[in-house]
Amino acid sequence: MFQRDVLVLLLADGVMCGLTGVSWVVQAGLVRRGWVRWEGWGWVLQNVWQTAFIGGVVGLTLLRDWPWTHTVFFVLHGLVMLMKQHSYAFYNGYLSTVYRQREQLLAKLKLLESISPVSSPSKTAPPVCDISTSHLAKIPSAKGYEQRRRSVSDEKAPDIDRIVAAIDSGEPLDQEQVHVFERVLKWEVDALSDELRGKSTKPGREYPNNLTLRNHYEYIVLPTVVYELEYPRSESINWYYAAEKAAACFGVIFVMIMISQAFIYPVVMDTVRMKEAGVPLADRFRQFPWMLLDLIFPFMMEYLLSWYLIWETILNFLAELTYFADRSFYDAWWNCVSWDQFARDWNRPVHNFLLRHVYHSSISAMKVDKHTATLITFFLSACVHELVMWCIFKKLRGYLLFLQMCQLPVRLDRPSPLSSRVVFFAGCDVRR
Repeated sequence: MFQRDVLVLLLADGVMCGLTGVSWVVQAGLVRRGWVRWEGWGWVLQNVWQTAFIGGVVGLTLLRDWPWTHTVFFVLHGLVMLMKQHSYAFYNGYLSTVYRQREQLLAKLKLLESISPVSSPSKTAPPVCDISTSHLAKIPSAKGYEQRRRSVSDEKAPDIDRIVAAIDSGEPLDQEQVHVFERVLKWEVDALSDELRGKSTKPGREYPNNLTLRNHYEYIVLPTVVYELEYPRSESINWYYAAEKAAACFGVIFVMIMISQAFIYPVVMDTVRMKEAGVPLADRFRQFPWMLLDLIFPFMMEYLLSWYLIWETILNFLAELTYFADRSFYDAWWNCVSWDQFARDWNRPVHNFLLRHVYHSSISAMKVDKHTATLITFFLSACVHELVMWCIFKKLRGYLLFLQMCQLPVRLDRPSPLSSRVVFFAGCDVRR
């Protein structure tokens, strides 16, 4: 089972990683050059590609009829590549709108500098007294820009829009208007420039300078699914640490295989033989509790070893080889007392992805409240888990989706600490 189609699997995985460059082509080749706008056809093309990408990943597992080991690896890695592309495309797509807005304001600022102010008070709207200038005393920043945008009521047009309209109108402006308009425009430009820099600390890494093929594929190999313009990096590779994690990876895989062969496979084969022998359903049902007891401990071991394999060995190994210094792949989830805390701590990379690209995006794009955004996040996560189960068993059962959605009332109702602990640990037993 493990030796079958290994070379084909590795080749397909390499091609899959290479195809993530399509998202780079959309951003650098289409959006950046102005052929399409991100808020128009840009995000449509990206979503069509992402759908075709994950469809191709799942379809290949069906076409090759891979065993569950190959299927789980390929589908999970495909989902990781899907999240990486989504984060890369949607963050750079957002920055493209910020960049275009900044360029438009720079053009208006240049036009304002060419205007000769009139000596008498101008009647052109908006008057200086109607322009808010309290924010000009603060250092321009992306955070301050966002707060200022949120403070503007829906009934009143933002000051910057009225200033741009006044400049485009060609109506005369007095000296005070020109001075205040210039200060407001420069503050807005500096705030947008700060947004384009993101988390980058070195010049030359801000948008759109980040849209290089090297930057894209460097991000693809990093152990993160949330794209940033810059990540904390280590100065050197600790080869002893990397060798330790590599040895632990192969050791854990060996132990998992031994547990499966010695404790899980015999029980599964017993159930198959009982079914093939025509044992009545009532007799099989009476044997089910004993078989379940035989599987609880090995399944719990496989569950814990799977987590250790991915989040402690593989991710840290990749982080060391790629100079990736942010090792917060998990928190102390074994000390959790509630489902929401467990969801945050046991898988930090995916939690950060869902927080930015599902939860916050639902609030900002769909204008929903926090409870609805939480529902959307849980439902999407449950659907992905159900997809993986379908790829393994080729049957849509729905119980995993149902059980995961049952966590939502506990998350929203905020029960007492005692009841939250009871539900959490009971749920952990069910999952195992």
